[in-house]
Amino acid sequence: MSSEETPLKVLVTGGTGFVGRHLVAALDRTLAEGSEIVVGTSRPDTGRRDGDPAGAAFPFGRVPVRLTGMDVTDAAQVSAVVRAEQPTHLVHLAAIAAVTAATRDPRFAWSVNLGGTLNVALAVADECPSCRILFSGSSEIYGASFKAGVPLDEGALLQPANPYAASKAAADLMLGQMALQGVAVTRVRPFNHTGPGQGEQFAIPSFAAQIARIELGLQEPVIRVGWLDAVRDFLDVGDVVDGYVRIIRSADRLPPGCIINLASGTGRRIGDLLDRLVSMSAVPIELVQDPARLRASDTPMVVGDSSRARELLGWEPKRDMDDTLRSVLDYWRAHLGRKD
Repeated sequence: MSSEETPLKVLVTGGTGFVGRHLVAALDRTLAEGSEIVVGTSRPDTGRRDGDPAGAAFPFGRVPVRLTGMDVTDAAQVSAVVRAEQPTHLVHLAAIAAVTAATRDPRFAWSVNLGGTLNVALAVADECPSCRILFSGSSEIYGASFKAGVPLDEGALLQPANPYAASKAAADLMLGQMALQGVAVTRVRPFNHTGPGQGEQFAIPSFAAQIARIELGLQEPVIRVGWLDAVRDFLDVGDVVDGYVRIIRSADRLPPGCIINLASGTGRRIGDLLDRLVSMSAVPIELVQDPARLRASDTPMVVGDSSRARELLGWEPKRDMDDTLRSVLDYWRAHLGRKD
């Protein structure tokens, strides 16, 4: 039986979050019959999206999906879940994912992003050593290395510049060390990604939500902006979870501790993405520069090299960015009550 036909049991931490919900849906479409998905969450009493006041129901499908209480900062609980479930694969998504949130409460960010990852890795090592871990890291860990002005591959120096990036870099390095001791882990470093369901603390959904409010008459037809010349490597969340699914299906043949960038290799100016979103609006919108928001980024260009993902996984991004932007805008239109 090939690996694609073998039933898997996948435990996903943080599975009710933005990326987690897209990943569970993708696994539901692609896993072999007889597979199972277990979603570890600090909110086991609900299948609703974390932070989503609309509370969309969790999309159960053809593959059985169960939720279980799993606060990654609780080492005993994490060990108990791994011991009871005995997953074949564990996707570790649980994190304080926004730079702003991590900067506001760095102690909690380190507790979740580093401490939580340590709890997960030790639980697997002790309770289910055959389980293969996929760690969702971040391109943010390259930090100041982006100042070189070239697309970065996995060999770039880690120079994190904020608490979120530093805590994720520490977790990444820790897992690399644990891989030398036999923990089966793949470290993934995705670049910026967006899609339906992402929170307003990120740039694209923040713009889209404002446009939706303007269309509904809930906000004046003005978006106040800061420095828009930053260039970022954006992906659709669907392309990122496609990469994750490929890693899960290829885990047996990936090198121990393998590091994989997921990037488009294309830099996109934030202002141009905002212009595209505004062009999709049903009403005229004015962009007004706010002097209080004009601080230039310390890393004006962030672009990645994902040659390794192409070589090892046959992965490359396929979604059109205009379609991605439209999907985010349509999500906020529906979320805020607009009826077409």
